[in-house]
Amino acid sequence: MAEGAGLGVLGHRMLYLGLAGALLFVAILPLGLSPGELPPPDLMLALTFAWVLRRPEYVPAWLIVAVFLTQDLMTLRPPGLWALMVLLGAEFLRQREPLTRELPFWLEWVLVGAVIVAMMALNRLVLAIVMSPQPGFGFSFLQSLFTIAIYPAVVALSYLGLGLRKAATGEIDAKGRRL
Repeated sequence: MAEGAGLGVLGHRMLYLGLAGALLFVAILPLGLSPGELPPPDLMLALTFAWVLRRPEYVPAWLIVAVFLTQDLMTLRPPGLWALMVLLGAEFLRQREPLTRELPFWLEWVLVGAVIVAMMALNRLVLAIVMSPQPGFGFSFLQSLFTIAIYPAVVALSYLGLGLRKAATGEIDAKGRRL
C-alpha cells in the first residue's frame, strides 16, 4: 500500500542527504574568510537539530554520523570529533523530543542553543587536551551564536518549504505505530 503522506521516511532521508551534500559543496568552495570577516553559521547543525526535534525517524544516528564524518574529512577538521559532538547533541535532543512537542518554540530554541554552546565548549576542551590547533575562541563563539540565531529560519524553511512539522501527541504513522 502506498504512503499517502509525501515522501515517506526513505524519501526524507534522501532529502536530508541531498541538503547535506549541497551545504557541504558550498562549505568547501574556495571562498575563504579574509581577516575580520564574521564566521558563517553551521547550517547543517541547525538543520539536523530541527529535523531531530520534528521527525527523529528521518535522521537516525548512523545518518548523522555519516554526514558529519564526511563533513569533517572534507573540511579538514579532526576526523570524527565534531561528528561525535553532533551525535551526542542530537541524541540528547532526540530523548527530549516528546517533551518538546508541547513546549513553545522559544523554549525549544533555548534548549537547542544550550546544546550548541555545550557542544562548542566540549569540542574546544577535547582539542585543548590533545593540544590540537583550533580556531580562536571568539570565532567559535560567534559561529555558535550565529548558528543559534539562524535556527528559527531553518525551522521555518523546514516547515514551510518541506512540510516538516512536529508530530502531534498520539499521532500514528502510516504503519499504525505511535509517534
